[in-house]
Amino acid sequence: MSTDDLSGPTAPRRFPAYGGVTLVGDVGGNPRGEPVILLHGGGQTRHSWGRAAEELAAEGYYVAAVDLRGHGDSDWAPDANYDIEAQVGDLLSVIAAMPRPPVVIGASMGGLVALVAAGENPGRVRALVLVDVTPEVDPAGRARIIGFMRARPEGFASVEEAADAIAAYLPHRPRPKDLSGLNRNLRRRPDGRWYWHWDPRFFGTFEPDPEAAAERYTAAAKKVSVPTLLVRGSKSELVTAESVRHFRQTMPRAEFIDVAEAAHMIAGDRNDAFNAAVLDFLRRRVPNTESVRVHSRRHPHPG
Repeated sequence: MSTDDLSGPTAPRRFPAYGGVTLVGDVGGNPRGEPVILLHGGGQTRHSWGRAAEELAAEGYYVAAVDLRGHGDSDWAPDANYDIEAQVGDLLSVIAAMPRPPVVIGASMGGLVALVAAGENPGRVRALVLVDVTPEVDPAGRARIIGFMRARPEGFASVEEAADAIAAYLPHRPRPKDLSGLNRNLRRRPDGRWYWHWDPRFFGTFEPDPEAAAERYTAAAKKVSVPTLLVRGSKSELVTAESVRHFRQTMPRAEFIDVAEAAHMIAGDRNDAFNAAVLDFLRRRVPNTESVRVHSRRHPHPG
């Protein structure tokens, strides 16, 4: 096998998805390897995974890091439809484009989409990794995250101002000196101001009733029969000890790991530790017969 087959996830690909929306993802790795789909959280983009996609590709997995509808380079829903049916429909469309059922790794909102897809569509997902999200989450933590995301509808005068807002929200994370990576999360509009790279209308339709949504997530979790891993940040403001207890009661066969010194955005806070946990799980539970480790150049990505 040529090592050229194991290039990093740098080739953009378009995925026709639910209701005529088109998603954009970066696809790479070995097409003969086990497929892995990465779904970011709300308000993020496919670039939020740090080196995770690159590490998986270097292990011989076939990796697709996808922007959710209304995020990054994917289409905004013309009818503002961001409900769970549309999101799961999008994921099933990406799954259909894979050579066989994939591992789905989902963070926060992306994890909830992955959970429902796996639980309600048996046989479509090979394994599941939930990144700092469970069927029941802390309401106060959820409110804080949504509050931050909705706080600046008027945008920012500069990238530096956006960086200051992030630093205030995430005081545990050092403010980066190089802000070039932040450009991937912002759009500059004709008025000269910078806005987050996602459609704020998704708040209105994704989870209009959080309690009903939690019941559906729990019901879906009970139906998941594939290997599952929950990766939680030890400092998570969303997934509490009670959230983990409920998760382990609902999915007693699932694995669980706490990543020390990480908050909700684990891949950004502790990327190396996160990657190691995921790769250990996949090597044990989804062995990749095409796996050939390649020590390729690492390119820095934003957390």
